[in-house]
Amino acid sequence: MSGTGTLKWDAHLDDMSMQPNIFKCIDKLVTSTVGKSTNVLWHDCPIGQFERQELLNQKGCVVWITGLSGSGKSTLACALSRELHSRGHLTYILDGDNLRHGLNRDLCFEAKDRAENIRRVGEVAKLFADAGLICIASLISPYRSERSACRKLLHNSTFIEVFLNVPLEVCEARDPKGLYKLARAGKIKGFTGIDDPYEAPSDCEIVIQCKAGDCATPKSMADQVVSYLEANEFLQE
Repeated sequence: MSGTGTLKWDAHLDDMSMQPNIFKCIDKLVTSTVGKSTNVLWHDCPIGQFERQELLNQKGCVVWITGLSGSGKSTLACALSRELHSRGHLTYILDGDNLRHGLNRDLCFEAKDRAENIRRVGEVAKLFADAGLICIASLISPYRSERSACRKLLHNSTFIEVFLNVPLEVCEARDPKGLYKLARAGKIKGFTGIDDPYEAPSDCEIVIQCKAGDCATPKSMADQVVSYLEANEFLQE
């Protein structure tokens, strides 16, 4: 039972209806309004992020991989997860396309829905980090303001932005899902890099550069991120 007052219980009475004044001594809990939700109350638990991190031997964080479609975000996310798993660390990948199969299946690709897509992923990533996991989010997330909003959800330094800096011509040449071809033909509107902008990060933690004919392997890209995690004490062997 939640409360901040002191509660005395008469062991001889096990019928709640026989104790009409039982709750009078409990201080009134203060609820609040959050967004459109009214009368909500945050409940704390004695087992928190610190205890979960101790159990997992790692610090919870969010590795947010951003870049154009075809830049290799999902490839890097999987390579990073595999490398960390091999070292005994627990991760979870939030892949943009995968999330649209469930959590975000009600959203389209119009500006308002794209913003809501990023907001939801940011909130879920925050929960994974609080659970002590290394959460790897892999999304185009084209706008600085939306990535910044996700960063602000987390404690300082636990949001690690990784920019896959791959030129448009390289991504378009790859075109693994055939989306650039459709966008060039006018069959997809508002496609990032074609008729919708991509705002490159200005202050990200990691930049992975790729040029035509000179792109790092998934393993070497993952190692670059792992090195950052080690240097900043997110991993405990």
